[in-house]
Order: sequence, then structure tokens, then C-alpha cells
Amino acid sequence: GSCTYPKEASQPMKEEYLLTGPLEPTSEPYSIAKIAGTRLCQAYRRQHGFNAIVGCPATVYGPGADTDLDTSHVLGALIGKFYKAVWEDQKEVVVWGSGRPRREFLYTDDFLRASCFLMDCYNGADMINIGCGYDISIKELAFLIREISGFRGKITFDRNQPDGVLRKLLDTARITHLGWKPKVGLKEGLKKTYQWYEKLKERESRQ
Repeated sequence: GSCTYPKEASQPMKEEYLLTGPLEPTSEPYSIAKIAGTRLCQAYRRQHGFNAIVGCPATVYGPGADTDLDTSHVLGALIGKFYKAVWEDQKEVVVWGSGRPRREFLYTDDFLRASCFLMDCYNGADMINIGCGYDISIKELAFLIREISGFRGKITFDRNQPDGVLRKLLDTARITHLGWKPKVGLKEGLKKTYQWYEKLKERESRQ
């Protein structure tokens, strides 16, 4: 994913920026594991002619996403928080950080379509970014999920919590040039994801 790029990479991040600078310390082990997989695929291709393709997606979300507040990405965590706030009639939702960082999100069906597209239409060793081409601030994301959830209370940003990297936008020129583009916009994808989560919690409550 986009965490494989250097912490201070220029935006949007081109594929050739990989391994050109230090990584974000808080996600370094995770990033190194992904980079190792990328280099392994490229080595297998060179040495054994193994047709491995490396796609680098933006943050993938959608039905089935992790919404556990302790383990999930920001989008899944926010869906869980706002659902809980509506269900328990809370007056406030607390969002970690300042809300300023910007993130790019890719709907799971688009990621699947892009993966199949690359298998059909690409046969190169270079990594290919897979994204939607635009990002959104965490503040904007929180208010968008608030609207979808129907929550009417207050949103508070806890500036005592870390922001992480301020921006991680992928340059998607390569895959766009090949002829692929995403089909699901962020608001539509968020609605589908929130509706899935509502049904999941309803089933759990009946058990």
C-alpha cells in the first residue's frame, strides 16, 4: 500500500519514489514487509521468469473492512465510532488527531477490478499504483460519515493523538494510461460500507 513510500515523498507519489527515503516510523515494520514482497516478486521475474505483478493500492475499504477501534484504519474506525454513537445516543464523537491529514481511499470492488485488469493488460516488472486520484482530509471524512450515519452530535478532534503522515496521495498516471479507472465514488462507497456494517451489527444483536 501507500505506506511503502518514504515519509517525506513528494505528492502525488510516483512508483519510482520507492526506497528513496526514510519510512514513517510508526508503520515501518509493516512497510518493510510490503517492500520485501515487492522486491521478491521482481527478483523472481528476473531470475525465473515468474510473471508476478505488483500493485500498490491506496487504503482499501468496503464491506468486510476491519472496524475494530484498536486495529482498523481510520475509515473503519470512524464507521464503528459513528454507528456506536447513533446506537447509544451519544452527544459526541472523538476523532484522533487534528483532522488535517489527507488520505486516499479505494473501494474494495475497484481494487478487485484493477487487479484483474492488470493481470490481463500489464506484463511489466515495475510496481503499479492503484488509486482513485484524489484524497480527502480526515476532518472531511468524519463529517461525511456523520452525514451518512445520521449522527447529530458534536465532532471533537483530539490533538493529543498523533496525526501521522500529512498526505499519502498516489500518482495513478501509469494505470490510467493503460486504460483503467475506478467506478465507485467515495460517498457511494461509504454508504455501501456503512449499510453493510449496520446489517452486521443487527445480525449480531439478534444472536
